[in-house]
Formats: sequence, C-alpha cells, structure tokens
Amino acid sequence: MKTYKIYQIDAFTKERFSGNPAGVVVNADGLTDAQMQQIAKELNNSETAFLFSPDDNDSDGLIRYFTPTSEVPICGHATIAAMYAKAIEYNLDACILRYKTKVGTLPFEIVKKNEDYQIIMTQGKFELSPIFDPATTQQILSALGLHYNDIDERCPVQIASTGHSKVMIGIKSREKLNNLTPDYNSLIGLSKQINCNGYFVFTFDSDDDDVLTYGRMFAPAIGINEDPVTGNANGPLGGYLIQNKIVDFKDNLFEFNGKQGEKINRLGMISVSVGIENGLPSLIKIKGNATVVFKTEIKI
Repeated sequence: MKTYKIYQIDAFTKERFSGNPAGVVVNADGLTDAQMQQIAKELNNSETAFLFSPDDNDSDGLIRYFTPTSEVPICGHATIAAMYAKAIEYNLDACILRYKTKVGTLPFEIVKKNEDYQIIMTQGKFELSPIFDPATTQQILSALGLHYNDIDERCPVQIASTGHSKVMIGIKSREKLNNLTPDYNSLIGLSKQINCNGYFVFTFDSDDDDVLTYGRMFAPAIGINEDPVTGNANGPLGGYLIQNKIVDFKDNLFEFNGKQGEKINRLGMISVSVGIENGLPSLIKIKGNATVVFKTEIKI
C-alpha cells in the first residue's frame, strides 16, 4: 500500500469554484495505467495530471494526463494545476522545470510572487491544418447550432494544434456564443471523421479592453461535453490568429488575454504569448493563476 497525495486545483483563476478544475497526483510513482484511469474517473474532472519522477538526466520528471475515459497527450489547464500543486507541496522557489509529455519534453516556468505562484507553460509545436471543405464546414456548423452568417468572415474553420488539436470556429457574437446548444452526438461522429476531438468557438465580441476573445470548447468524444477554460485551445488560437493574419503584432511578439467559461459559471482567464519568426508563429506560451480547492490522500 502506498499513500498518494491528491490536489484539486482550479486553474486560470484565483477564485475557488471558477476557472477549470483539475486533479493532480503529485507522487504518482507506482501507479498503473488502470489505476490512473480509475482515479481520473473518480475525481471526474475534465483532466487529472499525474507527476512521476524522472527516468533520465534530461528532465525533471514525467507528466501524464487522463480524462474520466481516456489518456490525452497534453493538457493546458492540468499542466498549470500540476505545476502549481508541485510548487505548493514542495514550497518551491521560482524555477523552470522540464517535464516529459506525450508531445515531447517541455519547459514549465514557476513564477513566485508574494508567497504565491503563477505558471507559464511552453506549448508544443504549432501546426495549422488546411481549411475544411465547404461540406465538412457545414457539418461542423450544423452540429454546433451555427449558420454561415454567424461566422466571422476573417476566420476560416480549420484545425490548430500545439499537441492536442482543436477546430477553430470564429463567430461574430458573444450572445450567440453563450446561447450555443451543440448536438454532442453529431460532434462525436464528426470527431472520428476529421480526427479531432475538440471544437473551440470564439469571438472578438468583448466589452473589456484587456480581453481579446471569449470562447467555449466542446469535446464530447473524449467525455468532455464542455471544458471550462482550455489552455490547448487558447494557445493554438494565438498561432491561428497570426498565421491567418487576423491580428497585428510588433517586435515579433503577439500577446492577448482570452476568457472562457462564462456560460457555465466557471469563468477564467488565460494569457497567451506567441513568438513570431518570418511572420509565422514559432513559440507559444500560456500563463495562468491557480488556487487549491482541497488536498487529500488515497492509499492504493
């Protein structure tokens, strides 16, 4: 029997019961895949992160992510949560930790300020797929309850990824965004067809000068009908906006804040930074706050 330490963390917020909740097991050495899946299902967050000791001299550890139904390669909010939990558990000073993920070894920066922490996550390589053909685009819009006249004409419907792909759908109205009622079964079927599980609907319809976008993210194919605040949607969104020349930038850097979770009363904010080379996104980082909701232990 081993005692495992489990944190429940709300990411991208400093207010409990808002932002995006994630489970974190800070000492996961010894857990099997089946046990991790059971823990993730029991905690029933969109993702639970498991931190393991390093298996070589080139990293500070391994991190794996499970939804209640399956393992996923990378997760933004669960990374923020995991690094925050590790910093709290071990009273870390400011540092950069390199963790192995399913999309490669990534640096995660722990920023210490006023006896609290912010986390900066460097995401995986940005990739942008071709624009969907009109028939597939129509299927996606229909499944989301959208029409062509809802779409922001600057925003092509296509898949963007920094390791865990999302379909980007830009629309004109925040009211429309908050009134969406997707057909989840249709989205599940489409996910198999297009080989992408997440649908990120966003809008520039913001009444806050510090917030560029509001969004909602649906991923029913992996057991997440709606994710409150999604790092692996807002990060790739930054690359998508640059590569499609939708936004301006200066000094080879584009930064913005995105909010998500308004409709489901889990509002949180992500800060996104896109480094740019030759007019294309080269390095994407997300920054977020977090807070501990509770800590517990389980013996297995």
